[in-house]
Amino acid sequence: MTTPAVDRLARDFVKFAVEAGVLRFGEFRTKAGRLSPYFFNAGLFDDGAKLGRLAEFYASRLLDSGLAFDMVFGPAYKGITLAATVAVELARRGRNVPFAYNRKEAKDHGEGGVLVGAPMRGRVLIVDDVISAGTSVRESIALIRAAGATPCGVAIALDRQERATDDGRDAEWSAVQYVTRQLQLDVAAIATLEDLLQYLASGDDPALRAHAAPVRAYRERYGV
Repeated sequence: MTTPAVDRLARDFVKFAVEAGVLRFGEFRTKAGRLSPYFFNAGLFDDGAKLGRLAEFYASRLLDSGLAFDMVFGPAYKGITLAATVAVELARRGRNVPFAYNRKEAKDHGEGGVLVGAPMRGRVLIVDDVISAGTSVRESIALIRAAGATPCGVAIALDRQERATDDGRDAEWSAVQYVTRQLQLDVAAIATLEDLLQYLASGDDPALRAHAAPVRAYRERYGV
């Protein structure tokens, strides 16, 4: 499940992310070694107002997507805050669901184990910021299934629509496509790189419009 070509929610989210300084422009080296003209850092949603607004976008996308789920799961570390805030916003809108998250290391005292929060039951939605390589999703799937529940989908803020890397080479598919095709999970993204391009190209700010060309060139080179 991806966003449609013209999507008010996606455009509003991109505007919000740019104004919050979460979407930045310049030259950034990605994990794949590519020089990207933009950078999305969800860790910069770093106060209550920003997190609350972010949760509104997630909740709106999820409720509009039709994706059926019984609880949400946040993979450590960024996913923990995201899952918690999204669960709060969903409850505020009348859709109260349990949430859980994992620790990076198992706890050997107290309740023990790596899972914290509600027991894993039913259809579990994974909430994260982006899907870079699918590693976090695969690890989450393993944890959910080991607990006896069923992973049903992934909610992310931004789909970079960018080729993944496979043994150091550009793959023919993106990380999101890998999750949907190989792992058989629906992905609900608030916005995509195409939404970002539309926002940059149609904006009134000349400084922002100037970033459209390098972002478009990056998409043409690495996009799917």
